Amino acid sequence: MKVFLTIFIVFFLSPTLFAQPTEIKWLTFEQLEDSLALKPKKVFVDFYADWCVYCKKMDEAAYKNVEVIKILTTEYYAVKMNAESRDTIIFDGQAYRNTAYGKKRNPVHEIPLLLASREGIPFSLPAILLFDKNFQITKRYFEYISPKKMLNLLEN
Repeated sequence: MKVFLTIFIVFFLSPTLFAQPTEIKWLTFEQLEDSLALKPKKVFVDFYADWCVYCKKMDEAAYKNVEVIKILTTEYYAVKMNAESRDTIIFDGQAYRNTAYGKKRNPVHEIPLLLASREGIPFSLPAILLFDKNFQITKRYFEYISPKKMLNLLEN
């Protein structure tokens, strides 16, 4: 009986106990606010758009990399937001909207404009932002990021 129990534990329970995450659990800004209230942690934000080729390329390369997935799942809260979203998002007690919707060809939501705008430079994608545990921006990237570079910036 002990042998059977040992075999059962080794072959059936061990993989689930030690399984690595296979995908990133992306949060919304609303979920992020709740998570930060419960347990402060570094934050990774990816602003994308459906038409952004480099955003899609990162989805297929960097965000499928096992090491990137592991770091983003364990050390960060990962947020992914369509920069052209029409949703009203309540974050930190304030409502944010896409006030440019219906007025511009590629309308950008207020949250990406607030967090990822650069003075004198048009808003561009992809936009990747890193925050510390106090939700203060530490780094911003406005380019395609390869899996190798992604690992480097997440580890530093």
